[in-house]
Amino acid sequence: MNPFWSQIAHELSPYVPGEQPRITNLVKLNTNESPFGPSPLALDAMRAALADSLRLYPDPEATELREALAAHHGVKAEQVFVGNGSDEVLAHAFVALLKQPKPLLFPDVTYSFYPVWAQLFGVAFETVPLDDGMRVRIEDYWREAGSIVIANPNAPTGIALPRAEIGRLLKDRPDIPVVIDEAYVDFGGESAAPLIADHPNLLVVQTMSKSRALAGLRVGYALGDVGLIEALTRVKDSFNSYPLGRIAQAGATASLRDDTYFRETCARIIAGREAMTRELTKLGFVVLPSSTNFVFARHPAQDGAKLAAALRERAVLVRHFNKPRTAPWLRITVGTEDDTRRLIESLVDVLTDR
Repeated sequence: MNPFWSQIAHELSPYVPGEQPRITNLVKLNTNESPFGPSPLALDAMRAALADSLRLYPDPEATELREALAAHHGVKAEQVFVGNGSDEVLAHAFVALLKQPKPLLFPDVTYSFYPVWAQLFGVAFETVPLDDGMRVRIEDYWREAGSIVIANPNAPTGIALPRAEIGRLLKDRPDIPVVIDEAYVDFGGESAAPLIADHPNLLVVQTMSKSRALAGLRVGYALGDVGLIEALTRVKDSFNSYPLGRIAQAGATASLRDDTYFRETCARIIAGREAMTRELTKLGFVVLPSSTNFVFARHPAQDGAKLAAALRERAVLVRHFNKPRTAPWLRITVGTEDDTRRLIESLVDVLTDR
């Protein structure tokens, strides 16, 4: 313990990101990155942004990007908030919206940054258990709460709720802020964005890291009622008024203009997910139904941690969460066809050795 640390720093249990090792000939299926590059239009726009203008601060409002996002989602520009990755957007939401006198609710198996932000910002929270099928049940959120955040599709399970279920939740809880974290929605989920017009308490958060293949840019955004966006902006401007640089704004805006590339790459990832699921099932794995760019799978006869370690020895990286309900499971990102082939060959090798 360093004597100069604050009490908050001493008490934090930080989020642990996915490993980013330097291993020769690595198959990297642990961080849900896209196996395909960004849109060529986005790359061209970023190259063009590498100019003398970088000496100037970027547009603090990211006006052009917000207008493009508004057009894409069918909302007004003043209903769009952008930030440095959806993680920053969500962190601002914890401060601006989710910190209420009554506890915040979120699933017991979900994005593991939620309890970290709650601890950092002093947000009282309660976890709501997934059912035996690892699914969110909306009925379980019909209890006293100050706010709710749900990842949909959920992570790390990959299971999605239909939009109608989110609508049921909002109808029942019109008096508290509800944040729907849609980091993976483009791979088969139904966005709650169309519900915003009728629900001023709904904030929908998305990212350009996954389906837009721009994880290296760190661009996330939120959609919601003007009043919710104003709260996020107040927090942002009390923290960092220039979250998105010129290159990030240019690349993200251009990506939105390349709808054909976006749809083609999403379709390829969905097809790859289905192929991976079939191969894992043939090997005896139980695979949850996924609407994301990853699958959540377990083998009834194998220890999850040992299986992940054995794959790592073979230069195949997957994600293991060593918590009671997730310990048997592996989260496996959908990669290229060659990545899937290497994964399956390595698993055959591991299972044969045992």
